[in-house]
Amino acid sequence: MTERVKRIPGADHPIAIAPCSGRVVVRAGDRVIADSHDALTLCEAAYPPVRYIPRKDVDMAVLTPSSHRSYCPYKGEADYFDLALLGENGRNAVWTYEAPYEAVAEIAGYLAFYPDPVTIVVEQPGD
Repeated sequence: MTERVKRIPGADHPIAIAPCSGRVVVRAGDRVIADSHDALTLCEAAYPPVRYIPRKDVDMAVLTPSSHRSYCPYKGEADYFDLALLGENGRNAVWTYEAPYEAVAEIAGYLAFYPDPVTIVVEQPGD
């Protein structure tokens, strides 16, 4: 087995994690899948920001573990879930880093959703 390359975020590939200042609601159609005031926002290099939601705020009953895995040299090994109620569009729609690298340890056990099959709304205080 080849050894995985591990990289540390820096000036050439910055990663910042901060508490999301508002409420994050994730919907599949009309169904609320996640509703959180405790989400984190991860900003990585030039990628769009990603909201990571604690499991306590996600309806885990609608998620099915997937056999899909991926690897990020900055974050580590990602596990995936299917959002079965969306059929084929919900395959591998949700990911998590159960044991992320130290630089992004805050996202351990949080879940992130691809924005295509779901609607992710961030409501700012006062909205």
